Amino acid sequence: MMQHVLLLLLGAHLAYAGTHSFKAFYTATTGITNYPEFTTMAVVDGVVINTYDSISKQVVPRTEWMKSSEGPEYWKRQTNIAVGAEPSFKNNIQVAMGRFNQTGGVHTVQVMYGCEFDDQTGETNGFRQEGYDGEDFLLLDLKEMRWISPVEQGFMTALKWNNHRALLESRQHYFNTVCIEWLKKYLEYGKSSLEKTVSPQVSLLQKSSSSPVTCHATGFYPSGVTISWMKNDQDHDEDVDLGELLPNEDGTFQRSSTIRVTPEEWKKNKFSCVVEHQGKTMTENEIRTNPGESVPIGIIIGVVVAVVLLLLIVIAVVGYKVYQEKKGFKPVNASDDGSKSSTHSVNSDHSGHSDHSDDQLIQK
Repeated sequence: MMQHVLLLLLGAHLAYAGTHSFKAFYTATTGITNYPEFTTMAVVDGVVINTYDSISKQVVPRTEWMKSSEGPEYWKRQTNIAVGAEPSFKNNIQVAMGRFNQTGGVHTVQVMYGCEFDDQTGETNGFRQEGYDGEDFLLLDLKEMRWISPVEQGFMTALKWNNHRALLESRQHYFNTVCIEWLKKYLEYGKSSLEKTVSPQVSLLQKSSSSPVTCHATGFYPSGVTISWMKNDQDHDEDVDLGELLPNEDGTFQRSSTIRVTPEEWKKNKFSCVVEHQGKTMTENEIRTNPGESVPIGIIIGVVVAVVLLLLIVIAVVGYKVYQEKKGFKPVNASDDGSKSSTHSVNSDHSGHSDHSDDQLIQK
């Protein structure tokens, strides 16, 4: 389930002009050894701005521009919000396990909420989706002002929350105004960083002559990158594995694509790796490591740093990625009866405002 975790950062709009988004991820887990039982993560235009876990009990900034833009009171407030939400999330797992007749095992309760706006058209949108064990459970349809659930176990929660009109109106206000205001504030904080463009460094790496060949692109920003292979000047996608998007310590990203070919096939054909980023195309066709040599130390350090960050935020992202792979976070049309969507709910916002007084995602 964690295999494709960081792709979450994924799909976000990183170009400064156009659509911008704020997303918050809350995840509670049980049965997973050596991981926090509760984590949160806030993301602006694909950039993680802060995280929280139930071990450290602190919301901490993940960008220099967030660290320098907000003072101690902001971080204290964010920490209080996360700490306040934690017990309800843990309780929700137990309630959900009861609804699904489960007595043990690994289980997760996940929430993703946020807002987006187009700085060219002025159009805004809000969303809140929740899941249990990687499956949709409840979803808030802001256009219809109602909760919907695709599973029987979520019907009673949807009914209860749909009768709570005051809370629905409060959420609508948050997504339409408060969330957008804070998103714009965050964008202003990180304007210089979010506007930057850094092209990737591309290398072909191979451990030995019989090992797969890896095309490694690193040091690029924003995160949107396409890596493809060519064989004799023709597109080639056989025996190719695309790696995950990973963060570097300096705020840039790295990604790899590996192709499995025999030494004979490599010699007899012309293979090249093509990396596209922000309208620029880079091509590499020469392996830079000699047979038998290990990956350069700089690459290793970058991966280690990425893994450390991954360990800090992986739980918060698991739910989102599982949703993407199984059916995707798809907006629900006003006419949708909820058969294809879902969510339950945790009610707090990384914007510094919270409405988690009704934090029982799954009501008994």
